Amino acid sequence: MARTAGSHSDITGPRVREAALRLFARGGYAAVSMRAIAAEVGVQAGALYNYTPDKQSLLFDLMEGHMTELLAASRDDANLGPETRLHDFVAFHIEFHHARADAVFIAYMELRNLTPANFARIEALRREYEDGLEAILRDGVAAGDFNVADTKIATLAIIAMLTGVNTWFRDGGRLSLREVTAQYWDMVRRAVI
Repeated sequence: MARTAGSHSDITGPRVREAALRLFARGGYAAVSMRAIAAEVGVQAGALYNYTPDKQSLLFDLMEGHMTELLAASRDDANLGPETRLHDFVAFHIEFHHARADAVFIAYMELRNLTPANFARIEALRREYEDGLEAILRDGVAAGDFNVADTKIATLAIIAMLTGVNTWFRDGGRLSLREVTAQYWDMVRRAVI
């Protein structure tokens, strides 16, 4: 099939992913057809298969891209004290996810639509990120700085709490993102001390 006039793979490919991200976040993976994605991009439905083998691959690529970007951006300096490291994790998590609300929504809400093999791959990436926070908590417990009975449960609770900011925070609201981050840091700190 001939490429649509004016389309270029280095331009259209990212546009396909951006359109799918928006549509999956707005309507849900199951409700979005390849035709709807094509219409959003302005190409014929068949042209999408030049950029992705199928809708499942597109969903997986979006989730994997989000997780690999998250892992690449997250940094933990083990030379710092556990409380400083935990503070840095809280600030990073909120800021990183705030800038990627649609990707975060898909990464959490569309897991159920992945094939078992794709789910296992995304779950492994998520576990790698969770392990970073759990290492901070374990180090804090070992140093006597934190009082946490179960670091795995605390890890999951903290991540869920921080990710929840995306569900309600809006720029221009009563508090700035910086103020919200400060309050969340205070809640996390109190939960582990």
